[in-house]
Amino acid sequence: MTSAFLPGFALSLTLILAIGAQNAFVLRQGLKQQHVFWVCATCALSDALLIAAGVAGFGALGVALPWFEPIMRYGGAAFLIWYGAQNALSAWRGGEALTADGGASRSLYHTILTLLALTWLNPHVYLDTVVLLGSISAQYQDRLAFGIGAVSASFIFFFGLGYGARLLTPLFAKPRSWQILDMLIALTMWAIAVKLLLM
Repeated sequence: MTSAFLPGFALSLTLILAIGAQNAFVLRQGLKQQHVFWVCATCALSDALLIAAGVAGFGALGVALPWFEPIMRYGGAAFLIWYGAQNALSAWRGGEALTADGGASRSLYHTILTLLALTWLNPHVYLDTVVLLGSISAQYQDRLAFGIGAVSASFIFFFGLGYGARLLTPLFAKPRSWQILDMLIALTMWAIAVKLLLM
């Protein structure tokens, strides 16, 4: 189980780490200490549903269509190379930083609606969870363990980000921190892509 759980955990974590609207929203809610539990739970449960759909769907397709697995493996590797390049470019350019927005407190209803829109209307969410994680899970005999690893990373990341936001504020207010993080993400993506290509 560990051989599939750890890659699922690591890949999911690196995909979630990339700076984006959803993470910025969670961070800001954490900084303001507003509806933190529900914000974190909404993100993690949304990810869990999408990851489950990807792992179940791509696993079934892999069994039914033997030619589908190599296509998705090379497609997944190509996407990882591109995704890594985007992070490397972001690291090269620099200038990214996250700060808390001021303003009045939003109701829980309005906060969750905004978060659901940021999550489910973002095409990258489907690429990362359903397509990428789903296709890579097909490389493992124990796809369930891979999926559990990916979902676990999502829960740990979002709750860690939401509740640890105040501790991270001074660090991630500095553009240099995001440059280092983006470069680490790029290197991880490229390493996974190479592994896929050599399988």
